[in-house]
Amino acid sequence: MPQQKDIVKIAIQMPGAYPQLIQLDQKKPLSAVIKEVCDGWNLPGPDNYALQYADGVQTYITESNRLDIKNGCILRLTKAPGRCAEDLYKGIQSSDSDVRCDSLKQLACVSTDVTFAQEFISRNGHSLLVKIVEDAHEAPLIMAHTLTGFMELMDHGIVSWENVSAVFIKKIASFVNATVLDASIQQVSLAILESMVLSSSSLFQQVKQEVTLERLLSQLQVTNQQIQTKAMALLMALLQTAGHADRQELFVFLGKKNLRQYIYKNIIHSSASVGDEMAHYLYVLQSVTLNHLESRMRMPLDSYNQDQREILHGLRQAAFETESENSLSHERRRSLCAKEFKKLGFSNNSNPGQDLLRAPPGLLALDTMAHFASRYPDAYSRFVLENSSREDKHECPFARSSIQLTLILCEILSIGEPPSETGSDYHPIFFAQDQLLDELFCICIQLLNKTWKEMRATQEDFDKVMQVVREQITRTLSSKPTSLELFKNKVNALNYSEILKLRQTERLHQEETLAPPVLELKERLRPELLELIRQQRLNRLCQGTLFRKISSRRRQDKLWHCRLSPNHKVLHFGDVEEETETPTIESLQEKIPVADIKALLTGKDCPHMKEHKGKQTKEVLALAFSVTYDVEEYSLNFIASSRTDFCLWTDGLSVLLGRDMSSECMRSELETLLSMEIKLRLLDLENVPIPDSAPPVPKPPSNFNFCYDFSQAEQ
Repeated sequence: MPQQKDIVKIAIQMPGAYPQLIQLDQKKPLSAVIKEVCDGWNLPGPDNYALQYADGVQTYITESNRLDIKNGCILRLTKAPGRCAEDLYKGIQSSDSDVRCDSLKQLACVSTDVTFAQEFISRNGHSLLVKIVEDAHEAPLIMAHTLTGFMELMDHGIVSWENVSAVFIKKIASFVNATVLDASIQQVSLAILESMVLSSSSLFQQVKQEVTLERLLSQLQVTNQQIQTKAMALLMALLQTAGHADRQELFVFLGKKNLRQYIYKNIIHSSASVGDEMAHYLYVLQSVTLNHLESRMRMPLDSYNQDQREILHGLRQAAFETESENSLSHERRRSLCAKEFKKLGFSNNSNPGQDLLRAPPGLLALDTMAHFASRYPDAYSRFVLENSSREDKHECPFARSSIQLTLILCEILSIGEPPSETGSDYHPIFFAQDQLLDELFCICIQLLNKTWKEMRATQEDFDKVMQVVREQITRTLSSKPTSLELFKNKVNALNYSEILKLRQTERLHQEETLAPPVLELKERLRPELLELIRQQRLNRLCQGTLFRKISSRRRQDKLWHCRLSPNHKVLHFGDVEEETETPTIESLQEKIPVADIKALLTGKDCPHMKEHKGKQTKEVLALAFSVTYDVEEYSLNFIASSRTDFCLWTDGLSVLLGRDMSSECMRSELETLLSMEIKLRLLDLENVPIPDSAPPVPKPPSNFNFCYDFSQAEQ
């Protein structure tokens, strides 16, 4: 007796008869099941019948796929695939055109089933279809059904595309090249040629010789979206399968014909929406085209290459008006070059080529910098000169920023990555702009300088600024701008304060989606983590910090040191000499009891900022703070060296005064700690033993030869 799991309850239909409800025993041979069904309807010859799904994809049931049948499935008793193949094979050869048309139409439908396809091909039916195409005597409707059936049969991979004749390829190509022809014939012909091209390099060459590329481009202008899509698919197949030389030839031709403008005008700009299949082909074209830059991206600068060295020195000469270098001695010229390369923002100013050894972005970074300097010389000079006149810590290094920005753009545009088989994320702006990477760089390098100033950044904030710029670019591109001007307007409107607002909004939305127990846990953890930050701030004040005094005269500012006593009751401070090690509390002569501090002031409210009103830059105002003590007649005035030090000290002094911390650093650290702590608390640690003490530190290795020597990489 069969087990319950081997029994499937199904319904079987047949036109003109009542359905049969049966319990299908999966252990019983399929031929025996079909015989029982035929006996139920008193049908002779069960070998002439088969079962297939009645709904959806009407696939034949075979021994190999019968286990996919589920309870409640509806099957249909129909002609066996062999009998169906034989009938259609005869019908296609009928002298009656209506019979031929009906047979070919039915063939186009049933050929999607691999079981039928095997039966039809075993009778050499595909060769019969090839002959119909080569003779080309049939009416357009019959020809369309013939081509569709042939395409469906070949898709199963039973017969190799290599077997098709040159005459057949010429005939299919003639259908594509024809200016006036039935749209359905052209659509299927384009699909057949695409499959040929993707199947082998020899067929690629034959198709490339037969198909008129001008005709393919003209088919991108038609209103029929199916033909547009299939023409685009064939173009992408030609580009993807071509060898290096053929691909270069195709790109030159398509460049002369302004392919991107064709697509932008006739597909992107003129259509209300782009279909999923077309979106994939646009993505592939974008990827294949941009990957032409991969060789430059992966090639480091060659210090012995005269052309590359001239481009590098051209950047320097375009930024600085220098005296004639030929009249200078070798040492003087070398010193001048090093000084100017440093102002340009190169890390290795004596040998700036070392900065471009990193690949990626390699020579692509040099290309983008050179393009910016030559295309927008005024903007380039303004960027370099503006930053070379700032304080050292607040200057935005052009070269370093350019190299990192080029890398970011390569990552965002996926340069060097093969196109995904399912990708569809194309950028309309790519089709509206020839030199997309170079022009995007020119906009984004100026955006970077703007964001640097908005963030009041120092060299220590370089990575943070680059993260914000990456976010500005990706958010803007995700809105699918259709022109460079639109991208420029949108990305510049997305300033640093807008990014902070968006992050806050997204964070709040994220919190709203959290389950109530998680929100409750977060509120319970907040006081504990705030106390941790308070202790860190007080410890930082105890370590002390070096500050500069603002001098009214233009001479070297003096240094002074301030630190909190270990018992948190006294602030010790005093002048120190340049390059002095951290002084001890005993060596600091001045002190203020914390109990005497009355207020903490920041920015323009500080006494030392009021004294020099109108003379201080925004950067200095953002780093200034003071504490007043006694009866508010005295003040201790600070100017932090960075925004981080400003946040640490103002938070620490607020803690000493019993106030809440309010800096952006505190908020960021609190969110990070909360996120990390919640993730740790929510870890599934069931049956995972937690040790009571830390594991022992292993013994050091016998040698350290495996360590990487960073000093060698920097040289």
